[in-house]
Amino acid sequence: MHHLKVFFKESKIQLILSSSPNQAILPAKNSRERAKKLVLGLQDEICAGLETIDGEGKFLEESWQRPEGGGGRSRVLKDGKIFEQGGVNFSEVHGNELPPSIISQRPEAKGHSWFATGTSMVLHPKNPYIPTVHLNYRYFEAGPVWWFGGGADLTPFYPYLSDTRHFHSCHKAACDTINKDLHKVFKPWCDEYFFLKHRNETRGVGGIFYDYQDGSGLLYKGQNAKGKASQISKELGHYSLNWENLFSLAKACGQAFLPSYEPIIKKRKNQQFSTKERDFQLYRRGRYAEFNLVWDRGTIFGLQTNGRTESILMSLPPLARWEYGYKPENNSREALLTDLFTKPQDWFTDKSLEERCLAHQALD
Repeated sequence: MHHLKVFFKESKIQLILSSSPNQAILPAKNSRERAKKLVLGLQDEICAGLETIDGEGKFLEESWQRPEGGGGRSRVLKDGKIFEQGGVNFSEVHGNELPPSIISQRPEAKGHSWFATGTSMVLHPKNPYIPTVHLNYRYFEAGPVWWFGGGADLTPFYPYLSDTRHFHSCHKAACDTINKDLHKVFKPWCDEYFFLKHRNETRGVGGIFYDYQDGSGLLYKGQNAKGKASQISKELGHYSLNWENLFSLAKACGQAFLPSYEPIIKKRKNQQFSTKERDFQLYRRGRYAEFNLVWDRGTIFGLQTNGRTESILMSLPPLARWEYGYKPENNSREALLTDLFTKPQDWFTDKSLEERCLAHQALD
């Protein structure tokens, strides 16, 4: 009756769904093997594409085993022509004791053996005009509980509105192949998740983010009941997506990454920069590190499950800097980032963004 008490005030429909989680919506019979094959394929596809884009750098692979069960392969590219450092990880881990970070979200999984697989990627380019980018797609099972999660987000230092719109449009198109309502929730959910509460700013310009997607109930399954993603999700109502739908969503979004990022690199890779731009890039990388070490649930899950520390912390930039009390000059290119591009925006519908970006030559 625990679930009946928790969700009674929400709606009668949700009360019924929550009293028997996942009884009607089951994963595919070979769900674990298919999910593993998907994320392995994404790792191979993305690494091959990135080596072609860089032109010089090559990924070095290191396989590892987890004593409690499972393992993975980490691929890292260092000192390339485009990328100062980049990593694309794959992991497949399993065990009998779930970490607190999972039990707190899905208590019905407690006491069951579990399985998790996924691929994650972070790229730190050399040129400050090329954004840092992150991707993660994952699958989890434990007894009656299963879900897909994932997303991709962009973190520019000297942003352009056209780059931001391109990245968002590619991921919206991928979501739309499954259901045109998904992006309406996943975009604001990304803004919400990649938010540094102690800085009161987003990590970057966002993208998409989703988690705990098991095909039942509301699309939003995050923790901010009063946030924009939650409100939109409630307005849209309940959705019944099956395992195949969510598998196809992860595949479509994962394959959207290279088309969303490569054109940005091609436009920005030859832009000249000075020590000033490099210092600002390193300063903003510090914020990136702060998020990953303080707020990121993937980092917490990996450390709590005795994952490979080097792989877990691969997302950190190779170089970063902190400066006490730093404030950008008024009306500067740096101020544009902190005033506009580290706050959630309606990138396509808000026409005032174009005027503000045009004044700083951030629109092309």
